[in-house]
Amino acid sequence: MEASTYFRFILALVFVLALIALIGWGARRFGLARGTVRPLNGDRRLDIVEVTPIDSKRRLILVKRDGTEHLLMLGTTQDLVIETGIVPPAGSGSSRPSKNPTQ
Repeated sequence: MEASTYFRFILALVFVLALIALIGWGARRFGLARGTVRPLNGDRRLDIVEVTPIDSKRRLILVKRDGTEHLLMLGTTQDLVIETGIVPPAGSGSSRPSKNPTQ
């Protein structure tokens, strides 16, 4: 085989790898990697505040929805709502910066 043939093979491989990386970046950017789509305005209503493993099969998850927190225990065969309607402590604001700088 000639050197130009090897060059074409390498160029095609680089192109395919770059295309895969571009599609992966786009899936993560637009929220498709997790199977959900982010809202168009960027305001998210649901957030995972904290995750704590209990053992190898169970974990506690603190989920925040519309300013209210809910404590869930997730396991392999059964999920359990431990507490709902938890009001976050004052001063435990989101670590994300506000979209409106006047607030």
